[in-house]
Amino acid sequence: MGQVGTKNDPAPSRWSYRMQRVLLTPMYRRLLRFGVPFCLTFGVASWYLSDPAVQQRMVQAYIDIREQIQTRPEFMVKLLSVEGASPRTAADVREGFSYSLPLSSFDMDLEAVRAAVEDIPAVASAAVRVRQGGVLEVRVHERQPAALMRVPKGLIVIDAEGVALDVVAHRAERARLPVLTGDGAQDAVPEALAIRAAAGPLGPRLRGLVRMGARRWDVVLDRGQRIMLPEDDPVRALERVIVLNEAQNMLERDIAAVDMRLADRPTLRMNEPASQQWWRVRNLSAGASAE
Repeated sequence: MGQVGTKNDPAPSRWSYRMQRVLLTPMYRRLLRFGVPFCLTFGVASWYLSDPAVQQRMVQAYIDIREQIQTRPEFMVKLLSVEGASPRTAADVREGFSYSLPLSSFDMDLEAVRAAVEDIPAVASAAVRVRQGGVLEVRVHERQPAALMRVPKGLIVIDAEGVALDVVAHRAERARLPVLTGDGAQDAVPEALAIRAAAGPLGPRLRGLVRMGARRWDVVLDRGQRIMLPEDDPVRALERVIVLNEAQNMLERDIAAVDMRLADRPTLRMNEPASQQWWRVRNLSAGASAE
């Protein structure tokens, strides 16, 4: 009899079975499909880019491309336009502009331009933008003169917030503005303007307002007359004086000052000649009564 041959076992071995199971897992298939190519590509690219000459060529290529984009005509700023400003303020804006035109808008710091414009005393706020046609537009909102402030060196123009705007040699240059003086006057401009507005009927006679002790105001009229206002609610005190004046022509008399610091007891201070005349009349009246 011939030897009977052994039959091959169709069942896979344990290791073969495990390997087939691993090859069929989604993670392993994704690793073969994406991970291995990525690692090979990353390795080759890292080796290629590690060459300093290659790095230099790439940097120069980036610089050239950026330069080509930034210097395109649509990105170039050729003109500076100042809107909403007086000629003097516009000249100050142009003088303080730190860039030479034409220049790419990418090379300009618009926020720095706005900040520089707002540093000009006469400018309250500014907006900066690049508009079509290569024009850098600076739109200015100017501070408005509100009063004259008398300082040791002369007169300065201030706005409603007390910010100095300009210097004037004579009051006639700004005749419509009230004159303020005294310690702390520049810090209380809104209150001074409210008093000025309430003094409407006395406008032609008003010469200025003096801040007394950095606490309250004196209203100075022509002929050396003063209205001494209280620290609290000075506008109402001035309105009372105006009512009394309209009823009795009080300020048309020989009065040096009207003291309203005590709201419930207004006091009149007469000039020296008027005071002497009053005492003379009083003494004569007293003598006649004694007889």
